[in-house]
Amino acid sequence: MPSERRMADARIDDPSSNLEEVTEEADATTSANSLGGKQALNADYLGSDYERGQLYPFSLSGDSPTATFTLTNAAPMTPSFQKRWYVNLHSLMDRALTPQCGGGDELYILTGAVPSDLRVRGRVSVPEFVWLAACCAVPGGGWAMGFVQHPRDVEVIEDVMVKELEKLLPYSPQLFQNNCGETEQDTEKMKKILEVVNQVQEEERMVQSKGSARGKRSALLPPEPAGERSSLLGKLLGFIATPLIKLCQLIYCVAIGVLKYIVYFLWFVTKQVIHGIESCLYRLGSATISYFLTIGEELASIPWKVLKVVVRITRAILRILCCLLKVVCRVLGIPVRVLVDVATFPVYTIGAVPIVCRDIAVGLGGIISLLFDTAFGTMGGLFQAIFTVCKRIGYKMTFDNPGEL
Repeated sequence: MPSERRMADARIDDPSSNLEEVTEEADATTSANSLGGKQALNADYLGSDYERGQLYPFSLSGDSPTATFTLTNAAPMTPSFQKRWYVNLHSLMDRALTPQCGGGDELYILTGAVPSDLRVRGRVSVPEFVWLAACCAVPGGGWAMGFVQHPRDVEVIEDVMVKELEKLLPYSPQLFQNNCGETEQDTEKMKKILEVVNQVQEEERMVQSKGSARGKRSALLPPEPAGERSSLLGKLLGFIATPLIKLCQLIYCVAIGVLKYIVYFLWFVTKQVIHGIESCLYRLGSATISYFLTIGEELASIPWKVLKVVVRITRAILRILCCLLKVVCRVLGIPVRVLVDVATFPVYTIGAVPIVCRDIAVGLGGIISLLFDTAFGTMGGLFQAIFTVCKRIGYKMTFDNPGEL
């Protein structure tokens, strides 16, 4: 039977293997090295309370169902949880997802499991929950939804938005490209899908309630002797118990619905409060970081400013020292010059005697020369005057006695 076939991917444990991606575990064991080092094997499930649950059922796999039977695409599930998961998936696909996506030609399905700390034989992780994400890529009428089911929860499959499902998954991956066209999703189809999901949930709750009620009733009623069962008593008990059961079911459904909406409301309020707290913390953190950065910049600039002040003080001290040195030099320079002049006076005096004597001799010579020049000049002038007088006298005598000539 197909459900008994369990495939393995030998290349996960042995990259050098020449086997196909999906092959029988027996063939992979003899042909691959260290098979089971990085993936589960059939032996891991033997003797445990878990079965190899398919994350995507065989009946929904279409033309290529082989990959659904690989051990890497299976997760440990209890028989009851596996049955509920399969029934819910079939109901969703047949009654909600496929009819609301044009027959399913443009319907894309992703399934997976989030591991928990519980492990089968210390190797295979039991899912914390399993999930399904559906994307209808019909232009102008597409939609995207997610579904989650917990193994330990008595409730049936829960509907969530794809973005919320991504936040529940490790590392918050993006399941569909462009979020499956979230800006153009058909809300009417999504409402119809949610209505079908609610119907599936109610049917599942009714089945569970009937099962629990039958178990309780059979436990409360005393065993009847064989052959003495009273049909009248049975009808009477059925007539009395049926309305009570229906009433209990109604009260249970109403209570579950009210609790569900209360939980949704509390979750919404909690999210808003958390978002507000996150926003406040982010602003507070940003302001604190800016404050510390400013303080850090100021503290980092203190050494530079201190160095500049020290340099300026040093320059001022050096200038003062230079001015004092100049003053001292000038004060000390006056007596030094006087002493030098006094010390050099005799030298200059003795050196000036020949010059003075020469000047005296030159002066005496000049005086004598001046006297001779004066004497000769005076005599020359007398002779010139006498000669002139005589000459004039001679002319006058000539003019006075012209006949004598």
